[in-house]
Amino acid sequence: MRPLSILLLTLATTGLSLPQADARPGGGYSVGSRGSHTYAAPPPTRTAPSYARPMDRSMAPRAPSNYGQTAPYAGGMQRPYGSYPQRHPFMTGFAGGLLGAGLFGMLSGHGFLGGMDGITSLFGFLIQVAIIGGIIVWLLRRFGGAASRGPSVMSRSGGTPFSGNGNNNVVITPDDYRAFQRLLLDIQAAWSAQNMRALSAMATPEMVSYFNEQLSDYASRSARNITSDVQFIQGDLSEAWREGNLTYATVAMRYSLIDVTTDAMGNVIDGSSTERQTVTELWTFVRADGRGNWVLSAIQQAG
Repeated sequence: MRPLSILLLTLATTGLSLPQADARPGGGYSVGSRGSHTYAAPPPTRTAPSYARPMDRSMAPRAPSNYGQTAPYAGGMQRPYGSYPQRHPFMTGFAGGLLGAGLFGMLSGHGFLGGMDGITSLFGFLIQVAIIGGIIVWLLRRFGGAASRGPSVMSRSGGTPFSGNGNNNVVITPDDYRAFQRLLLDIQAAWSAQNMRALSAMATPEMVSYFNEQLSDYASRSARNITSDVQFIQGDLSEAWREGNLTYATVAMRYSLIDVTTDAMGNVIDGSSTERQTVTELWTFVRADGRGNWVLSAIQQAG
């Protein structure tokens, strides 16, 4: 028991702790705010095909929602790749109305839309069916075409593709994707340097408060977390939407890095300085339309 007591005393006096995984910015938790979508599940993507973990911490007021169910905020959701085209509600009802009117005419003895009389009744019936069918097909193609189109794919330099060009009347451009990738790298660098001023310029005050709390916790234990050699692998758009004068974009990003925590003397107490970690997270960015840059407003862990 004496050696164990000495070991515990040593840990307490040197500020060391048991290994802590996921020490990077955000600490491996889902934190931040996504406007009215904060408590709604981001749509799946090819980079993050499974669910995203709900928010562990957020300053956004909680509203009733069905997290993880299909499209709780239908206006901002994007259909998963390869899903069936959505039916247009107006056209579905219109076609059903025409068909119902014709069947009612037949059952009431007046023919399909009143055209089943005399020797030519069968011929007239077929002509009416063909005309109405053609109209329905044209209208479905005309009004339902937008729902059946999938997201486009834009290749990026260095073989790191970002997929999706936007949704809900929000277009995400190649420059926006470059900004997202740059913020991923710059935030990791500022985090490792414990540069709160730089972090304040790249994230919302809420996210900065979480970063400051996390770094302060390390400082209280005479420890420091360093992420280095961050390499972006791929990413794609989950959803993009507007709220007032703010534009939000949630993107799934996969990247690898060296994530290590050291003590005050530089000794590794968690992580590895040689083995890389591969991480998939959903980062949400926000900016004021027409002015300002994208800043980080939330990090969510992929399931």
